[in-house]
Formats: sequence, C-alpha cells, structure tokens
Amino acid sequence: MSTLESWQPLTKLGKLVKEGKITSIDEIFENNYKIQEPFIVDALIPNLQTQVLYTRPVQKQTAAGELTRFEALVIVGDKNGHIGVGLGKGRQTRNAINKATLDAKLNLIPVIRGCGSFECSCDRPHSVPYICEGESGSVRIKLIPAPYGVGLVCGEFIKPIFNLAGISDIWTWTKGNTSNRINFALSLYNAFKNLYKFSLL
Repeated sequence: MSTLESWQPLTKLGKLVKEGKITSIDEIFENNYKIQEPFIVDALIPNLQTQVLYTRPVQKQTAAGELTRFEALVIVGDKNGHIGVGLGKGRQTRNAINKATLDAKLNLIPVIRGCGSFECSCDRPHSVPYICEGESGSVRIKLIPAPYGVGLVCGEFIKPIFNLAGISDIWTWTKGNTSNRINFALSLYNAFKNLYKFSLL
C-alpha cells in the first residue's frame, strides 16, 4: 500500500480531496483554500516534478560548540502553470531536501500565463500576460512578456523555475544581490504570486 493510499486527512480540505469532492488543484485556488497537507498536492497533481536548486552547509553556535546543518532550496511544478518553492534544514542533506520538498508542496501557487507581448499576440500560454515584479531581501526582479521563440532571457539559476512553471519565453530585469540564491529564487516566486493577485483585481 502506497503512502498516498494510506493517507488519513487531518484537515477539511484534505477530507474533501480524499472523498473525491475536489478533483482539481485549480478548484482549491478558486475557492481560496489553504493547502496544509502535502498529500493534497500529491493526490491532485500525480505528474508533479521536483528539482533541488541549491544546498549549502550552515552553522549554528551552541554551548557545545558549532553545530553544522544543511539547508536546501527545492522547487516543485507540473510544467502547466503551478509552482512551489520550499526551504528546509536538517542534519543531513537528504533530510533537508525532504523538508524543503514538503514545504514547496505547501507553498504551491498557480502561475498566470499568457502572451502579453505586442510583438507576438499568438494567444498561447508561453509567457506572462503582463509585466509584474517581485522582491525578496535586496533582490528585485521584473518579468516582461516576450514573443514566442525568444526563450528564457534570465539568470541560469532561475531557469528551472520557469521550466517547471510552464513558461518558455520571458525577458527579466533584476536588481540587488542576485548571488544570494535563496533571495533570487524567492523574488521570482513572489513575482508569480503578485501576478496571480493582480489577475484577481
């Protein structure tokens, strides 16, 4: 028996998903539910992909001396307009990645896609529908719609986020300390969140 089959929901949303009353991840966002169980995402998006973006050792000063742990940054997505970013820490890299993966599933959001470039107007969901911005720490990023075929004009580090979100063409403008990879990734994630919030206005 798989873990998903033996899952016993602890929240109202989890019970609705388990009972088959909610069959789409988009229903959750449309009804403004909050995902509090990672198995909800596993049940509704069976083709969810996971990618480790970054791992690093971190040290904490204790009475017994320095304690070394590991921090991981993980993204999840289905390449069809859904993306999640998560952070996790653990005594071993594997533990940190597992915690970050669970966190990414809980942070899953929809990505509003479209063709907002005046040079294209193909009506295919290959880019973003309009300019949006996001920030985290000192890093600020602006997403600019690009015509079909341009590709991902951005830093190599965040290209996997666009890929798992289902965006193939984009222009980006960044400002701040982009060498801080965690803030770099979170600024893009926040831009996607702002894109979704703006679409609801």
